Amino acid sequence: MKQYTLLIGGERVATEHHADIRNPSTGEVVGQMPLATEKDLDRAVAAANAAFKLWSLVPDAERAQACRDVAEKIAEHSEEIAHLLTLEQGKPLNGLGSRFELGGALAWTRHTAELSLPVEVLQDNNEGRVELHRKPIGVTGSITPWNWPVMIACWHMIPAIRAGNTVVIKPSPLTPLSTIRLVEVINEVLPPGVVNVVTGENAIGAALSAHPGIAKMTFTGSTETGKKVMASAVATLKRLTLELGGNDAGIVLPDADPARIAEGLFWGAFINNGQTCAALKRLYVHESLYDQVCQALTDYAAKITVGDGLDEKSVLGPVQNAMQLNKVRELVEDAKARGARILIGGEPQEGPGYFYPVTLVADVDHGVRLVDEEQFGPVLPIIRYSDVDEVIQRANSSPFGLGGSVWSADPERAKHYALQLECGSVWINKHGAIQPNAPFGGVKQSGIGVEFGADGLKEFTVSQTVLS
Repeated sequence: MKQYTLLIGGERVATEHHADIRNPSTGEVVGQMPLATEKDLDRAVAAANAAFKLWSLVPDAERAQACRDVAEKIAEHSEEIAHLLTLEQGKPLNGLGSRFELGGALAWTRHTAELSLPVEVLQDNNEGRVELHRKPIGVTGSITPWNWPVMIACWHMIPAIRAGNTVVIKPSPLTPLSTIRLVEVINEVLPPGVVNVVTGENAIGAALSAHPGIAKMTFTGSTETGKKVMASAVATLKRLTLELGGNDAGIVLPDADPARIAEGLFWGAFINNGQTCAALKRLYVHESLYDQVCQALTDYAAKITVGDGLDEKSVLGPVQNAMQLNKVRELVEDAKARGARILIGGEPQEGPGYFYPVTLVADVDHGVRLVDEEQFGPVLPIIRYSDVDEVIQRANSSPFGLGGSVWSADPERAKHYALQLECGSVWINKHGAIQPNAPFGGVKQSGIGVEFGADGLKEFTVSQTVLS
């Protein structure tokens, strides 16, 4: 069984203790995660700080080329990393699974490599010249989740290094191996210490977010953990980018065509087995279409094959871990007890692995946990409504505000209502279709700051005004 190592200052660093990483499809051990100590973390932060002194002075064009070189390394090793990702995360190699995730990581890396933040001239006249410069912050700490570990690692690392920062990344203890391998690969083309990886349980993440040598924290994960990261930043006033939980609402207007939107609704909700922050998690359907939409979604869901991620026939894989599986089961059972109608699924599968079938739940409303809470799994509650203005208020009643969508045969009408949703991103006749040139972030308790594009790159800089 392979024992993985930390990567600090360009060198592999062995640890005294390790933890088993298991395949959620089978329960088999697929590798051992190194358990970093706080001394290891101190060493990583010191290496990143030393590298920053040189990396921050590298000309912009050279940093852009370095990011292009990183992209080529990711492309070269994409199948290897995708296979490792499937082993530890569970998602299928095929379809919208691990190969898709590696493709996304590559696309975001290539796009970010071409971004730049030129000097802005705010004034140039007989009263003087005023320039706005964007400068790197320092060492960026990154904590990534288990749902899209490789792609989100690139979302955190690539803009940081593109802007001239260095990185210490700590992946989820459930899916650390693909991130370790990713960092090893990109260290083949980056100077030592620019990107370092430490792994371990949650305590090492807490130490990272509180570390005085970290100038900025980037975190993707639950709102409750995000609050802890924010609290730990207070002592040193760290910069923060937090992409947190969501309970995204989709609203089907009465003029929509159920047959045409069924596929988009399904994948908006069930991409990555529903384990996506910006997945569709509450679907409101006008009463005139309710039964038709329920039937169209059920017909589509019945065609989806759920199985071991290494099986090329699998379209969806298992829930990633036992805790999340239990949460999904608990929410569905609560909905059943409150009179919900199960259209398809609703019972855990027998045998090894954390498998739960695609589940559609009808005849639920606010006050049922499945509607009020984020399920983060392969379950979609479908809620009937009669008044569009009133349903906008209900959609906005959540403390979260990551994404939302409106579905209609009339895009302009849909846009009218979409603009009323309280969320950082809103889609029309699709859901969750993020792209590297469009800023992405949440409002309310779904986060602080944005990722992607020039606005996301600015999050990894501080501004300096030069007056002459």
